[in-house]
Amino acid sequence: QVQLVETGGGLVQAGGSLRLSCAASGRTFGSYTMGWFRQVPGKEREFVAAITRSSSGIYYLDSVKGRFTVSRDNANNTLYLQMNRLTPEDTAVYYCALHASARSALHYNDPRQYGTWGQGTQVTVSS
Repeated sequence: QVQLVETGGGLVQAGGSLRLSCAASGRTFGSYTMGWFRQVPGKEREFVAAITRSSSGIYYLDSVKGRFTVSRDNANNTLYLQMNRLTPEDTAVYYCALHASARSALHYNDPRQYGTWGQGTQVTVSS
């Protein structure tokens, strides 16, 4: 009953920044942990960041700690990913996702625990 739409991807030079947004429809947004994942051709989908429903738990892939910031605005049904100091290794399609279980952050880094996905937005970082 919830739909997710990512925006904000594009082409950026190494060292630059992008801010991704994920707009959610539906009244249940505030009850769910949400996550960001990324995927490149030939590789499995990779966890990037997750945030619990009240922002009390925030988790990151080690390689993006200190560079990426995940946040959410439950009143406006929006999830964000601020990405700074981007490198070519960050190039991927980025997806936002809604955890399948309300009020749960169990296995927040496992894409199999997420039940709703956006269409993805391409991030390309040039050297």
